[in-house]
Amino acid sequence: MNGQDTDSRFEFLKGDKVLWMVILVISIFSIFPVYSASSNLEYIVNNGTTTGHVIKHMFFVVLGLGIMRVVGMVKYEYIGKLSSILLGLMVVLLIVTMFTGQTIDGASASRWLKIPGTPISFQPSSFAFLMLIIYLCRYLTKKITRERLPIENIMYIFGPILLVFVLVAKDNGSTALMILMVSVVVLVIGQLHWKYIAGFISASFIAIVLFLLIALNTNLIGGNRVHTWMSRIETFTSSKAKSADVDDESVKAKNYQVMQAKAAIVHGGITGMGPGKSALKQMLPQSASDFIFAVIVEEYGVIGAVFLVSLYLIMIIRIVMIASKMPAFFGSLLVLSLGVMIFVQLAVNIAVAVNLIPVTGQPLPLISYGGTSMLVTYLQLGIILNISSRIQIYDEEGMGKKQSIAEINDIA
Repeated sequence: MNGQDTDSRFEFLKGDKVLWMVILVISIFSIFPVYSASSNLEYIVNNGTTTGHVIKHMFFVVLGLGIMRVVGMVKYEYIGKLSSILLGLMVVLLIVTMFTGQTIDGASASRWLKIPGTPISFQPSSFAFLMLIIYLCRYLTKKITRERLPIENIMYIFGPILLVFVLVAKDNGSTALMILMVSVVVLVIGQLHWKYIAGFISASFIAIVLFLLIALNTNLIGGNRVHTWMSRIETFTSSKAKSADVDDESVKAKNYQVMQAKAAIVHGGITGMGPGKSALKQMLPQSASDFIFAVIVEEYGVIGAVFLVSLYLIMIIRIVMIASKMPAFFGSLLVLSLGVMIFVQLAVNIAVAVNLIPVTGQPLPLISYGGTSMLVTYLQLGIILNISSRIQIYDEEGMGKKQSIAEINDIA
């Protein structure tokens, strides 16, 4: 009786209950570091108030959780069927953003598209990334037993990936590289023949080299961020090189963000300074978004960082478990692919904070202050929870039969 009461209390949480709990804990925890770090936006950047920023963040948390629940009410197969249309729409928005998108500090970094008649802006690149991965999963699943012609792979797999890459790369190089990397992983998991994957990697390398050459030596790609990327890479390698002069003021100036992040991590120690007591958040640019992990370590110490990373690891493990239990190939592939997206973004953000890779500008999933990236992550997790809720249904309906699974894969 008690077990039934417990199940009824959590009935509204459709899908994997452990994953739900992890998401809720991270979402609630995110409010505290964002509240602390957003004081930098008020007192240093002179942008809004700390209370205003945390209320906005809480709004997006609640909205994201609502999106997760709504997505759980829609069959994930329908999302797959709509992915090609939605991807086409995102491509159009990316093109529009190239000409009308808002800029940051005069550069075209992280272009935002403003919805006409409203103060709301969003990043089409984040949604385009998600729609591309869903589209690839569906295409690789449809009629999986049939050998595709090379021209089909070029037109319907490589074409969309490279198109989205080119449209995103001009303004957001790190996201563009992540798109290529995750896409290759999806192709591998999706069992595309190795010769096509090798060919795609070669074509991607050529496309990247041509893009860099054109951007650096011509004016054909106006407003690009290539020089900024090169500067970040040079700064990173200079700070890492054994022969580099640690007293080089130019290197110190360019590497200011990372130096402050490392100082915050060291300052936190084992137990941290306590919630809201970060001393370096006021000197750390992007403390509420890109470098919020450093603020978390300073305030909650290594213990807090280990706890947070453990929650992310549980999330990834549950995602892999869901994928392994899902009988339909499309559902399994989609869960793994979305999990890879979340893991890559998580790994990149933390790696930047601890100075393992150059600065990229990628937020910490479910934690960093901001709207678009957070909502996309909730949407990803909503789809994963949706698929996890279908596992029990498949088991009850005897979907272990090969014919039933084949039918699911064909209609996905």
